[in-house]
Amino acid sequence: MREEKGPDDWREVNRARWDERVVLHTASDYYDQGTFLRTRDVIRDFEAAEVGDVTGRSLLHLQCHFGQDTLSWAHRGAARVVGLDFSEPAIETARDLAAELGYGPDRAAFVAADVYDAAEAVPDPAYDIVYTGIGAVNWLPDLVGWAETAASLVAPGGFLYLAEFHPLGDVLDEETGSRVAFDYFRRAAWDEETSGSYTDFGAPTVHNRSVEWQHSLGEVVSAVAAAGLRIAFLHEHDMTLFQRFGVLRRGEDGFYRFPEDRPRIPLMYSLKATKPAA
Repeated sequence: MREEKGPDDWREVNRARWDERVVLHTASDYYDQGTFLRTRDVIRDFEAAEVGDVTGRSLLHLQCHFGQDTLSWAHRGAARVVGLDFSEPAIETARDLAAELGYGPDRAAFVAADVYDAAEAVPDPAYDIVYTGIGAVNWLPDLVGWAETAASLVAPGGFLYLAEFHPLGDVLDEETGSRVAFDYFRRAAWDEETSGSYTDFGAPTVHNRSVEWQHSLGEVVSAVAAAGLRIAFLHEHDMTLFQRFGVLRRGEDGFYRFPEDRPRIPLMYSLKATKPAA
């Protein structure tokens, strides 16, 4: 692992931050638990199209937070979903949410463990689909170790699917998104103090320190390929989930994009990588 890039306490610092924000997130309009309990589905259209039909398949969701995406795949027909996250409060909330939706642990199981320990922590040796949602890899110092762990959990004939914020967005100024302000190839950790959360920037919070890492697109693709998976596609998208830059505008589909008179850049990407059938 490349932990030399960051402080020794990065895992404990980040866990404390995420533990505190579970209650904030479940009560937020951003996650809108009331609507989720009615619709049971928060999967974005592009993810649904790229992952395809999950009916009858097993799915492992790494870094699942409190399980909305995980349980959405169960609603879409997955025979068994397993969510893993390092936050105990998040996993407890996910289990409660699954029970409220009528899913027992045989259909939807949740495990509290570090993502690097997933192979030992999850209940099954392999899954048809290993899925990781948006805003996950920036919390990991070692993408090679992550990719090796994820690949080891993909069943023969299955695949890894990753949807993420595009690293190009990390180098642009936050006001206009038009000026290169940061180093794309930065290797040192971002060790910062920021109160609130993406669901409520003004929320009063106590555990405000976070440690994150910037990973280039090449680093992600290379790590996945080196883990023995075949890259099926890498797609770049001109939209994102929140107002990352002040000039972004929210469309009717709920995504944020640059105004039509501005040149576009990729704001998200998605990747699918397959494991050969036995």
